[in-house]
Amino acid sequence: MTIYRAVEFQGMVVSRRDYKERDMLVTMYTDRFGYRTFYVRGAHKRGFRLAAAILPFTWGTYVGNVNDDGLSYINAAKNLQQWAGLYQDIMLNAYGTYLLELTQHAVRGDLALAQQWFSRIRRALAMIDDGLDSQVVTNIVEVQLWRCFGVMPHLTDCVVCHEQTPPFDFSLEMGGLLCQRHWSRDSRRLHLDAHTVYFLRQFTVLNLERVNQIDIRPATKRNLQLVIDRVYDHYVDLQLRSREFLRKMMVAPDLQVRRKGANSDQKK
Repeated sequence: MTIYRAVEFQGMVVSRRDYKERDMLVTMYTDRFGYRTFYVRGAHKRGFRLAAAILPFTWGTYVGNVNDDGLSYINAAKNLQQWAGLYQDIMLNAYGTYLLELTQHAVRGDLALAQQWFSRIRRALAMIDDGLDSQVVTNIVEVQLWRCFGVMPHLTDCVVCHEQTPPFDFSLEMGGLLCQRHWSRDSRRLHLDAHTVYFLRQFTVLNLERVNQIDIRPATKRNLQLVIDRVYDHYVDLQLRSREFLRKMMVAPDLQVRRKGANSDQKK
């Protein structure tokens, strides 16, 4: 077991849960060590000096002992910021929680991959907090994480004949796009419109750092969500509580209320 003592790292608070009477276990996504769980002693004590540092959707610079196996420990924190929108808005909270949990499963066991994705996820959360379209930002990340799960539908041209001229449709069974001449190959193709296919292809290569505005019509967004969900269900089959909760929120507008101090803590 390797122990990194008093090391400095960038981190985002993913979730936390009570441990014993006064302590907490805090899961963080870090730039150097990927996802780690930290044992925070005395977290429930009045006036606890690191109280702000372990609030959900807080990010900044941390100092602590990081263990390859077992629990790690936080000793200090500085330059802290919180994504207040993600913390206070129940819908944004649901998107942020889902993105962090999905990424945790996507990069699990691969430190280099976790390091590679750290800045992308931080950027995605910042975009959602800044008011950009939460669903679209999440969809972009979902599409780009396909490769981490060992899934990459063929979206460059027709999977059968490599025709590059639209129209195209998407086939789960064939593993990608079909040109019009080969739609008969899959009677259960998804019947996507041209706008949906266009954005789906763009999402695979889009750099989030260059996105400052999002404007996609509702019908296209619904279709994008449909195909992305179908790909995850068909190829990945990952059961996440945060995904189930988010989907319920998306189909129940009456639940999409703004609630100050929404709690993103998840017991695992």
